[in-house]
Amino acid sequence: MLAVVQELPPLLVYLAAALLVALETALLVGLVMPAEATLLLVGFLAYTGLLQLGPALLVAILAAAVGDTLAFRSGRRHGPRLRASRWGSRVGPARWRRADAMLGRLGGRAVLAARWVAFARTLVPRLAGSAGMPYRRFAPWNLAGVVSWVGGSVLAGYLAGESYETVSRYLGRATGAVLLLIVFVVAIVVVGRWLGRNPDPARALLARAAALPPVRWLIRRYGVLFFVLSMHVGPHWTLLINLVAGLALLFVVGLALAWLLDLLVTHSGLAVLDSAIAEWFAARRTDQVAELAYLAIAALRGPLLILVVAVVAALLGWRNRPWRADLVSVLGTAGAFVPLVVLALVADVTGPTRDSPMTLFPAQNAVVAASLCTLAWLIGRNSRWPVAVAAWTVAAVGMVTVAGARLYVGWSSASETVTSMLLGVLWTAVFMVAWATRDRAVRVVDPGSGGAPPAEPSGRAVEAGRPKP
Repeated sequence: MLAVVQELPPLLVYLAAALLVALETALLVGLVMPAEATLLLVGFLAYTGLLQLGPALLVAILAAAVGDTLAFRSGRRHGPRLRASRWGSRVGPARWRRADAMLGRLGGRAVLAARWVAFARTLVPRLAGSAGMPYRRFAPWNLAGVVSWVGGSVLAGYLAGESYETVSRYLGRATGAVLLLIVFVVAIVVVGRWLGRNPDPARALLARAAALPPVRWLIRRYGVLFFVLSMHVGPHWTLLINLVAGLALLFVVGLALAWLLDLLVTHSGLAVLDSAIAEWFAARRTDQVAELAYLAIAALRGPLLILVVAVVAALLGWRNRPWRADLVSVLGTAGAFVPLVVLALVADVTGPTRDSPMTLFPAQNAVVAASLCTLAWLIGRNSRWPVAVAAWTVAAVGMVTVAGARLYVGWSSASETVTSMLLGVLWTAVFMVAWATRDRAVRVVDPGSGGAPPAEPSGRAVEAGRPKP
């Protein structure tokens, strides 16, 4: 194909590249064939001298901008018809409103970020048009995304030269990894919302299992025995059993999340850079900076941070007393350190072993990231926004410091660092979403009780409230 393309007139190559780039969003071609390969090929042809780099960049940027504009206009024109169609009605008006609200909240930032994600850049301009985003707001953010994405892709093909095929392969894998990471985030939100609506997950799963035919047969046959056993167990032991079962379920979820994230990062192409990044840090390593890195790792190690989270959670739980007798309420207040212990066990099972005096759990980055995020969440969720911003800024700086220190001294590779940091952040996000969902549900059900469950009406009160015939 390269031999054929190099024999074509340059003007025809410009036009073909512009058409492919524009059609990616204008006619949804990007759902089947993302345009990164085309832009990398344009950069390579500029490297060989068939095309000029400046005109090639200008043509590709204009084509991408025109394609996005056509997609935006299509969404503005056909969006209401799509929502009224059979498929749109299956999505539901509530989900459409949430999508519009999310796009309205993120605004141009979503348009800019979508340009760097395959499939998303094909759909987001249409969603922005159908959501009623003004074009004067859409255009500058979209142009910024187009210029950065087109320029980066074409320059990558130009600088790669003869090895542009390798760059194309790894860039495609990286784009796919970003797409899968977005799927991970959506899955985390869904799991967190389910956990918030079912704060006793073990009991909720048992209730669903009871509808299965074999379990239903057992209940019909031995229902009296189960009732007698439950009476002997009592409410306190029932709560303890439910908590233990819920933590066991979270442990299984943590194992699955760690395995999937490791698979995602391993196949994203990042592992290829591990040796190069390690050599770069090793070439710049000095004894003084290494000593500071060891001190940072020792000061921000997992067990110490778990202890800090336990103390802060106990103080905040004692002061606010917002918890109830269910798993989410316990883990969101005084027991906020328990998910960190579960994550440490997951990291101990799945992480690589490191012979280091500073390491109690092998995958320190995951525990450190989750602990710092949990601290920021506990401190910031009931505070004013300057305090919340400061707490999350300190957490981000702490995570970068520990990750950089471990990379600097050679205790972690780049792919391991990214995997463990993602694991820690996403693990905390599950409980943040669950707590927000649970808290919102409590406020809707009982807005005036200050977090206490609504009292059940007594039989006498019900009788007194009934109208007499």
